[in-house]
Amino acid sequence: MMGAAAKPPARGAGLDAPAAGDAQFLRVERLTKRFGEVAAVDDVSISIRKGEIFALLGSSGCGKSTLLRMLAGFERPSAGGIFLEGEEISGLRPFERPINMMFQSYALFPHLSVWENIAFGLKRHGQAREKVEAQVERMLGLVQLKPYAQRKPHQLSGGQQQRVAIARALVQEPEIILADEPIASLDPRNTRIVMDALLRINKHFGITVLCNLHSLDLARSYCDRLIGMAAGRIVFDGAPAALTDHIARELYDLEANEVMGEGAAEAPDNSADPALGKAAAA
Repeated sequence: MMGAAAKPPARGAGLDAPAAGDAQFLRVERLTKRFGEVAAVDDVSISIRKGEIFALLGSSGCGKSTLLRMLAGFERPSAGGIFLEGEEISGLRPFERPINMMFQSYALFPHLSVWENIAFGLKRHGQAREKVEAQVERMLGLVQLKPYAQRKPHQLSGGQQQRVAIARALVQEPEIILADEPIASLDPRNTRIVMDALLRINKHFGITVLCNLHSLDLARSYCDRLIGMAAGRIVFDGAPAALTDHIARELYDLEANEVMGEGAAEAPDNSADPALGKAAAA
């Protein structure tokens, strides 16, 4: 290993204030995923604290997205287990887990409006109409998209679509949000808006956030902990300050110059107010 090796509301308690961290909140034990003879994720073990925000790092094909998909329930492990507060969840379907995933492609329903996209999961779970309306309106305000509520995804910018994805993930009051390359195709301004939103959700609501990022500067600026993967294995687990340029070059190999040549990221806006701020309105 290259390097040395917070609490959301209780289930059903609603989105209010964070609680204390718990080292055994989410535990991955010897998790493996094979596609034929290839081990995309190979014997991975991690313990994640409640309320933590951390980034998965590594070159393309190292297993980051596959690991997130197993945590979300979109891929079944070939071996190993996933435990949430001591309960084995590896066999649960995605909608049975208190985990929501944001995809690089946004994964919005193109025929539904912004309002309907956010409401979809609540309706599927049979929530009362009054609660659906109240929660959706709250989320629209949170991500500064009320003026766009009736627009379809193709009428939005990439940053706005990703903010819809954030609202859709948050509206169901998950304990964990997984973000798979959430800023991959965004310009610098929208990148900051989206990362600030994830950070505020983490700090204000105490929701655990796991990001698959391809930017070292953003990972160092926004995350409490970094986990590096190579060839399906964990090769670094530590604080941002412990990820030296030397370790990063070993981690990214041929992609190192691209990943490390981005320049310093701006300091995150870590205000206590969960709203995205005026910059998000455009």
